Amino acid sequence: SAELYDSLTGMWENIENMNNKRMHFTASLLSDGKVLVAGGTVIVSETFQYTYLKSTELFDPSTGMWRHTGDMNIGRDMHKATVLKNSKVLVTGGSNIYAVDSSELYDPSTELWTNAGKMHDRRLSHTATLLADGKMLVAGGYYNGIALKSAEL
Repeated sequence: SAELYDSLTGMWENIENMNNKRMHFTASLLSDGKVLVAGGTVIVSETFQYTYLKSTELFDPSTGMWRHTGDMNIGRDMHKATVLKNSKVLVTGGSNIYAVDSSELYDPSTELWTNAGKMHDRRLSHTATLLADGKMLVAGGYYNGIALKSAEL
């Protein structure tokens, strides 16, 4: 299910469901007002196995509709997605069975994902903060169940 919050009334409204069930995904507000939902996992009910999603969707608040957009290069959950000053979205880390060190860049103008290089450490459930100078600070998280003290730009 999906809901839309009206900050003027303080009320929630049920809206159209996303195209894919998912958990542990990211939702990013784009400069055009649309919301990009990326990755996550879904549990296959018969086997209780996780499927890591590379699919992404856009929600358009002007129409109230969801639609598919370009797939990420790998499925991942527990990642971070940060909107950059150039309106692109940088996805870092996450899990695809194990923590990953890869990052991907989404371009809203083409709706395509490109590889954006590797981080120094594999990590999931970390933070990713856009700094005033446009650099990205990635810090903390977990690798193999161990909390990380490291940070990188």
